[in-house]
Amino acid sequence: MEKDELKILAQNLANPQGEKGIEIGEMMNATNISMTSESIRTLLIEDDEGILEIGHGNAGHLKTILDKAKNIRYTGIDISETMHNEAKKINKEFEIQADFVLYEGKKLPFQDKTFDKIFTVNTVYFWEEPVAFLNEIYRVLKSNGTFVLTFGQRDFMGKLPFTQYNFNLYSNEEMEEVVSKSHFKRMKISEKEEEIASKTGNEKITRIYTVLTIKK
Repeated sequence: MEKDELKILAQNLANPQGEKGIEIGEMMNATNISMTSESIRTLLIEDDEGILEIGHGNAGHLKTILDKAKNIRYTGIDISETMHNEAKKINKEFEIQADFVLYEGKKLPFQDKTFDKIFTVNTVYFWEEPVAFLNEIYRVLKSNGTFVLTFGQRDFMGKLPFTQYNFNLYSNEEMEEVVSKSHFKRMKISEKEEEIASKTGNEKITRIYTVLTIKK
């Protein structure tokens, strides 16, 4: 890929826009589905819980969440108007149980202690103020709630050509340090490895990622 193509890919991974954004959203859902599924499994969703997903993309995985337990209420929040509209369109059959919210990426527009479980996959690279944003997540999470943060590790992500454009990368130790500066105090680390198709070509690459289970 040429430099300009890599920049466009990086921009659309951060904030998908227009037709290209829809295409990237479909690709992200496919390439990230194992990370998303692992995050959902780690949440241990139970009946009657409210779930918040930060950066839902096209939310092609929503049915997996709703099938985990009875009477689940899902809220997805995203900075991309393209993904907001696409997720609503794809998941129209679930509109009674699911709500999609567009926001500016810094303040979560919800009351304190609203959600039982919160998760996010591959969004932390784009947080402008990570500690402040973690404190926003802490604020809207119920007292006994669980937050699952899933991200590709620095050693892996740094080898991808598009991450040089406005991606903030983290090792496990760096992410632990960021979390420790927030109101959150307890976390459990789980490392995963998988083979996936590259976003820039047809070759296979080995992805190493981390699932952080964080509690108040």
